[in-house]
Amino acid sequence: MAITLDSPLTAVLGAATPAKRKRFAAGLGLQTVGDLLRHFPRRYLETGSLTRIDNLRIGQLLCVVGEIDECEIKTYTDRRSGRTAYRVEAVLRTGGPRLKMTFFAKNQGTAGWQARRVAVGNRGVFLGKADRFRDQWQLVNPAMTIFGMGDEAEGEGDGVEDVLDFGPLFPIYPLTKGVETWDIARAVTFARQVMEPVPELLPDALREEYDVLGIQQAYDWVHQPDDRDQVALAHHRFRFEEALVTQLVLGRRRRARQAEGATARTGGVGNVLAAFDARLPFELTAGQTAVGKEIDHDLAQPHPMNRLLQGEVGSGKTLVALRAMLRVVDSGGQAALLAPTEVLAQQHYRSIAAMLGDLGEGGTIFGSGEGTRVELLTGSMGKTQRTGPLSRIASGEAGIVIGTHALLQDQVMFADLGLVVVDEQHRFGVEQRAALTDKAAAPPHLLVMTATPIPRTVAMTVFGDLETSTLTELPAGRAPIQTNVVPLAEQPGWIGRVWERVREEVGKGHQVYVVCPRISGDEHEAGQVDAVDLPDEDAPVEETPKPPAAAVEEVVGRLARGPLSGIRVTGLHGRLPADEKDATMRAFAAGEVDVLVSTTVIEVGVDVANATTMVILDADRFGISQLHQLRGRVGRGGLPGLCLLVTHAEAGSPSRERLEAVASTTDGFVLSRIDLEMRREGDVLGASQAGGRSSLENLRVLRDEDTIVTARQAAEGLLDVDADLGQAPGLAAAVRDLEQSQLAEFVDKS
Repeated sequence: MAITLDSPLTAVLGAATPAKRKRFAAGLGLQTVGDLLRHFPRRYLETGSLTRIDNLRIGQLLCVVGEIDECEIKTYTDRRSGRTAYRVEAVLRTGGPRLKMTFFAKNQGTAGWQARRVAVGNRGVFLGKADRFRDQWQLVNPAMTIFGMGDEAEGEGDGVEDVLDFGPLFPIYPLTKGVETWDIARAVTFARQVMEPVPELLPDALREEYDVLGIQQAYDWVHQPDDRDQVALAHHRFRFEEALVTQLVLGRRRRARQAEGATARTGGVGNVLAAFDARLPFELTAGQTAVGKEIDHDLAQPHPMNRLLQGEVGSGKTLVALRAMLRVVDSGGQAALLAPTEVLAQQHYRSIAAMLGDLGEGGTIFGSGEGTRVELLTGSMGKTQRTGPLSRIASGEAGIVIGTHALLQDQVMFADLGLVVVDEQHRFGVEQRAALTDKAAAPPHLLVMTATPIPRTVAMTVFGDLETSTLTELPAGRAPIQTNVVPLAEQPGWIGRVWERVREEVGKGHQVYVVCPRISGDEHEAGQVDAVDLPDEDAPVEETPKPPAAAVEEVVGRLARGPLSGIRVTGLHGRLPADEKDATMRAFAAGEVDVLVSTTVIEVGVDVANATTMVILDADRFGISQLHQLRGRVGRGGLPGLCLLVTHAEAGSPSRERLEAVASTTDGFVLSRIDLEMRREGDVLGASQAGGRSSLENLRVLRDEDTIVTARQAAEGLLDVDADLGQAPGLAAAVRDLEQSQLAEFVDKS
């Protein structure tokens, strides 16, 4: 039977045990030969020189090329059986410290075989964990393959020389428990020897124009290179291909939407927007004016607008979105704003109603002649409460509708839905957004908002089917925010000063947020476990286990009884009934609560001008972008803001580095790049958001910025000539596969 990329992986695993075959599938996620060949080495060891090791640490995982410097068989008495036992002690020479290795043997024969494997002068690849014993560095429980052992080593099940041809660079693969790097190398080598030629996706002319390797050569050079230049060229091929397929999917989607018909919303019927602008007590920023013109242009087109509006917390995105909604209302249509939580929907409703004043009470005795009606629709509203809003939405009396997932229900009908605004859109699935846009007679215009700054290449790769507008200026009146890390690992007593600082702010008449990772003490903590990866001399040492995360219900009681006694402390979290959540937020906004202890339910949209301080407990359990979002809740009323990041993370740990980065700048675009640089490769979209696998396999959007830009150019050129890619059937098939996959569903922002 011919072996192809689609053949089952078992076809090339040879004599591997059933347990090891299972580990390939379960531990590494490899099902087919194609999966195996795309499981690229994460680095390479130079077989001609010993691996340099700097700054060796206890517990560090090592993978090195080394040479045996000493070897001796020793006997000892087994305390349990009283019999003579054997161990082989060897010393491994590296480009840094010498490492002692110990191998225990059940009899003299096994000890002799082990001693021949680690005979003085033998060189090979060694994997294990560093430790220190009696002032000497150890390599604990080492796995190894010795160069040139041949059939002798194979007799004990570890020899790979009969299959592997070691070149100048030894490939080191991402691993899982029970699978060594040479197990993967053996399977890859055998697969490359027996499988049919790999079909080429990229047209010859395209590869020549963009100087890209052929696919067969790329697989050969990535798995068995002669030098690092070959590795670089092979990686460029795979990254370019992935970027090209992604950009083709997005390009086809952009063109498909351009071909859809939509009602142009020129604002020619009414004058609500003009009346609103005339009442604004401040000047729009230059950015708000420029973005407003871009949106006006899009709304006036006979095809749907698809625009991403990103901007810093407090940059005025809601005002820009409201002006777009009013233009649609002036055009005789309706606008819907979809928010991910009831707290945020309520906040948007209050904020927009306040900005509009009597312009938002059209059709009532309190309204102005040129106004419209603003409605709120949430899941917690009872049947009686919903009757009026549903009727006014269906009749068109309500020009602006704000709501949560409740807007998606079948009974919600619009008279003429012209614009859909989606806030923090990454929290909604494709089907949810489609359920709202499908309520329009003609495809509505779409405006997507996010307060999470997005680097250019991420926007191009993830939101590439949307035009992007960015607000970088902050409106007048926003005060600076000072951010400090409170390191309890080194200074446990500083927590007392934190609560003293809170009392001081409350004493000045200000209000404070305290943010916790959990709701209650008995709530299960989701572990943040990285995917299994290969031992690496650069791998960080595991951090000290953290104490249980702070929980809202516990912290409220502890503060009210202790350091904040006499101060009005209230809790807020997602499990509370909707009316209680709304009442709590209203009380905080009205100044009836001094300290609000909350989960991240207050992360976006909550706007209380008198809140000047935020204390984030166990701040290391939050990501950079989330910390930046949370911090943006203070300093909104012209008063200086203070954010205290309380953590038990130790100095020098990755968790502390994240917090120090947040404390170093309030520029969200700088932080977004730092965030990506700190995260694992391929985690651009985030597996949790995509619903499964990581978003990108070979690309890193910061490192491969030039490749992504070039691939977008190539994709546009291909689609200009042949929109169906009929001249490149392999490429067309890859595009169709991506369009139908989970990733395409997530990338689709429609």
